[in-house]
Amino acid sequence: MMDFSELLQWDRFITPSVIRVFYWLCLALVTLTGLSLILTALGMMAINLIAGLLLLFGAMIFTLAGIIFVRILCELVMVIFRINEHLGAIRDRGADAGSFAPPGSRQRRT
Repeated sequence: MMDFSELLQWDRFITPSVIRVFYWLCLALVTLTGLSLILTALGMMAINLIAGLLLLFGAMIFTLAGIIFVRILCELVMVIFRINEHLGAIRDRGADAGSFAPPGSRQRRT
């Protein structure tokens, strides 16, 4: 895990460690909101059947779309941090070799 002293320095990002907790919190929020909408739709059916059915259908669509959206958003954040790690590794590998030429390319010597 992470020491408290690492939180005070900018050598390491904390977002990759926190993103899983953020995902589960958002997933719980979307699910609870969806359940609330479904219960509202069931109550609406007592007043107007068509409006209740439409609200029920909309609540299910909202819940499914919300779950997918939260997953995509968290994966996008993770991909951005993974790209940053890979670019750092490429930079370090190029600095060790003394050049920034991609592998397999030929350099002209002057």
